[in-house]
Amino acid sequence: MRILIVDDNPTNVIIIREILKKEDYRNFITASSAKDMLKLLGVGSGVDEKQPKQSDVDLILLDMMMPEMDGIEACRVVQQYEHLKDIPIIMVTAVGDSKKLAEALDAGAVDYVTKPINKVELMARIRLALRLKREKDWHKERDQRIQDELKLAALVQNAVLSLPLTEETFEVHAIYQPSFELAGDLYAWYPLGDGRYAVILLDMMGHGISSSLFCMFLASVLKDTVTTYVEPEKVIQELNRRFNQLYIEKQLVQYYFTAIYLVIDTRMKRIDYVNAGHPPALLFEGEAKTPVLLESNCHPVGLFDRIDIQPQSLSYEEEGHLVLFTDGLLEMVQGEQAEQLEFMIGHLNAGHDWQEEVMRTAFLNEPVNQERDDDKCLVWISLKKGTDRE
Repeated sequence: MRILIVDDNPTNVIIIREILKKEDYRNFITASSAKDMLKLLGVGSGVDEKQPKQSDVDLILLDMMMPEMDGIEACRVVQQYEHLKDIPIIMVTAVGDSKKLAEALDAGAVDYVTKPINKVELMARIRLALRLKREKDWHKERDQRIQDELKLAALVQNAVLSLPLTEETFEVHAIYQPSFELAGDLYAWYPLGDGRYAVILLDMMGHGISSSLFCMFLASVLKDTVTTYVEPEKVIQELNRRFNQLYIEKQLVQYYFTAIYLVIDTRMKRIDYVNAGHPPALLFEGEAKTPVLLESNCHPVGLFDRIDIQPQSLSYEEEGHLVLFTDGLLEMVQGEQAEQLEFMIGHLNAGHDWQEEVMRTAFLNEPVNQERDDDKCLVWISLKKGTDRE
C-alpha cells in the first residue's frame, strides 16, 4: 500500500517518515506542496487531464495549512476526479478549530490527526483508512468483474435471437431494447418447409439475471420443441412441461412467461396460433387501418402442470403485416389496454413494409428508466403475395 505525504515543512515530513518506517511502512512518496501532490497524482498542470492515469497511491497524509493552495482546497480538487476520489485523505493539522476540521471532512477528508503528531493515534488512523481502502478496492474489482460478465452474457443472449428473414411471401424483422443488461424477452422464427413458418415471442416474468437465465433455458430447447411438435397447442404444452421441470427448492417466486406462438402457412394463407396470456398480436390486411386482434386464449406458461388450450386459426387473402410485441411497449402509454392498443395501432397501420428507423423512433428512442421500464420488443411479419406460378 503506497502512502503520499504532503507537507511544506521538511521536519514534519521527516517525523512522519520515521514513524512509518518503524511500523514497517516503507512504500511512501512525498510532496512539498498541494500542486506537487496533484502532479504526482497525474492531474497537475502540464499533465494531459483528458486521459488521467490511474494513481498507485492508496492513502494521502495532507497538511491542512500550506501556501498557495491549502489542504482543504487540494482535497476538493482531488474529489473532482472519479479515479482519485476513493483515495482516503487524512488531514494533518495544528489547527484545533472545529469549524475548519468540519470543513476538511466536508471537502472529502476521511479523518484527521493533530500536531504534534501522536504515533499511536497516527498509526491507528492509517491502519483504519488503509483497511477501508482495501475493502473498497475489492468491491470495485468485484463489481467491475460482474459488469464484464454481464456484458458477455448479454452478447451471448443476443446471439440466440433469430436474424431477419426475407423470402418471397414472408418477411420477419424485430427490434429489441432490454431494460437491464440481461433481458427476459425472447423471439425466434423457423422455416418449416412448404411455405410454412413458426414464429414465437415470449416475455418472462420479472427482470435481471434470474429471468434471463430462465429465458436462456427456453432458448436452448425452443428449436427442438418447435421442429418436433410444430402445432401451436403441442408446442405450448411442451414448453410448459419443460419449464415446470425446472424445480427450484425453496423458490419464493413463481416464475412464468407469456407467449404468442404462430404457424403461418403462406400457401394456404392461414395462421394458426396460441396466445398464452400475451398482449394481442395485430393483423393488418390490405388497406384496412383497423387490425384483427389475436387475443389471449389461455393462461401464461409455467403456472400449472397442464394448460387448457383452444388453438385459434384465421385466414388472410390480401397482402398484410402482423405485429407481435411485449407489454413494455404498451406501458409507454398510461391508461387502460384499449388506449394502449390505440397508441400501438396508430404507429403500426401505415403500410405493410418493414421500416426499422420509423419503428425505432416510435418505440425505442426514449431513454431507458431502469426503475420503471420493461423490456421492449416488437416483431414485424410482412405477408406478401409473391410471384404467381403456373
